[in-house]
Formats: sequence, structure tokens, C-alpha cells
Amino acid sequence: MRIGVLGLGTITSALVEGIGNDGHTIIVSERNATNSARLSEKFRSVSVAKNQSVVDTSDVIFLGLTDGVYKDVLSGLTFREGQKIVSLMAGPQIAEVAPLVAPAQLVARMIPFPSISTGGSQILVFGQTELIEELFGARNTIFPIDSEDALADWLCVQAVLSPAVLMVQQAAKWLADQGADAESSERFVRELVGSSLLAGPCAPLLRALDTPGGYNQRLRDMMVDGGMTVHLKEGLKALQE
Repeated sequence: MRIGVLGLGTITSALVEGIGNDGHTIIVSERNATNSARLSEKFRSVSVAKNQSVVDTSDVIFLGLTDGVYKDVLSGLTFREGQKIVSLMAGPQIAEVAPLVAPAQLVARMIPFPSISTGGSQILVFGQTELIEELFGARNTIFPIDSEDALADWLCVQAVLSPAVLMVQQAAKWLADQGADAESSERFVRELVGSSLLAGPCAPLLRALDTPGGYNQRLRDMMVDGGMTVHLKEGLKALQE
């Protein structure tokens, strides 16, 4: 498959890394010189070109442009009929982007995460999922979303990742401050939380950790009493609005 990539930030670069050895021909924008050079050196399948050359030589094009520049960039390019466009942009909706890439077809909005570079990423998709399944489904989990309003809600809730990572980091730092090895501390907390969550649904895990007077119950209750769940819901509501 001939794949083009416009915009080459952190997430888009991770996407390229995730399919770099899958036998595709991948042409990336030269806009981010550091990332484009790194990817072209790492993968024989990746080459670098100007934006219009990326469009001209690709059948599937991923848009990883920022909200502030996408209109100017896309309005200066000529697309052709038969091309499939996938937007990775969190802000603009399909109705805003589709006219800028016509007569090519904007088939989906896709929201990946950094772990797509190695597999095991969750991928949110609104639109046609078949192409996304073909390219990424073997190593990642696809979550089809049935409307752009719903996609906006899912985008809000994915923001829990950063505070969750911060909590893991701070717990590991506390352990290191008590004298434990810093690298081992972070690895322990990271793997403890990750493996526990991947083992199954949250409700039975919480019940298993609810030993009366146990460490987990006591810390959770202190954090809930301090407003943790209230702040979480307020924060999600603020993002939604």
C-alpha cells in the first residue's frame, strides 16, 4: 500500500513506526525535519518529500496537522479522486476537513496513542473502520465510535492517562525517597498497575483490593475523601464543555 503522511509530530511519527516494517511504501512530509530524517534512516520503506509530492504518490493519506495550520496546508494541495484520507486531528470534524481534500474521500477520523509504535495501542475510529483494521488491527485494539459527538466524549476520557501516569510516577518517587532504587521503584509501580488493569474489569479488581483496613482500601478512601473522584468528574465535564 502507498501511504502518505502530512504532519509528523509525536503521534504521527509513532504511527509510522508501527507500520514501518509491514511492507508498505510510506512517504512522509518534510515539515518536521528531525522526525522525517529519523524515520527515513530507521526504515527502508520510508522516504521524505514535499507535501504535494506526498499527496501525488500516495493512495492513503494520514493527516497529522495541527489545528492552527491544517486549513492553509490542505487548501494549497491538490488531491485526486480515489484517494482515501484519514484525519488524526482531534479538533476539526469531518465536515470541516472533507471539502479541503476533495475529490479525495475523507473516510475516517482516527485517534491513536503513542504505544501504536510498538503495538498494543487503543485506537478510536469514527467512520470506515475497514482500512484501519487492515493496517493496525493485528497489533492494536480498534474502538469504533458511532458519532463525532461520542468521539468528543471519548477524547475527554482518554485524558485520564496523564494524571494516572503522574500518580504512578509520584508513588515511585516516594518509594525512591525512602531509599529504594529509583529505576526499580518505577518499574514495580508501573508494572503493578498495568498488569492489574489488563487482567480484567475494574469492579472485581476493586472488590479484591477492598480488604477492610488494608493498605489499598485506606489509601483509596483518603484520596476519595480528599475529592479525587469529584475532581475527576469536574475535570471531564470541563473538557467536554
